Amino acid sequence: MSILDNWDQWKNFLGDRLQSAEGDGISQSVISDLAFEIGDYLANQVTPKNDQEKVLADLWSVASDEERHAIANMMVKLVEKGHNQ
Repeated sequence: MSILDNWDQWKNFLGDRLQSAEGDGISQSVISDLAFEIGDYLANQVTPKNDQEKVLADLWSVASDEERHAIANMMVKLVEKGHNQ
């Protein structure tokens, strides 16, 4: 089973990677840029595996670059919040 198959596992995976990056001193700006690149890669290369990923892929497909950066930043905030609880 892939981590992409389960939304909670995917968020936990992202949260762990985010915490590791922050621990390594990576700036919020770099994290934001990486989140955008990951979102773009997933949207173009990976078939959504669950309903949440399908919604994100649909939103990504109609968003401008500025909106895509906002979506990526919201995903970072979402996993930060979930990881800090």
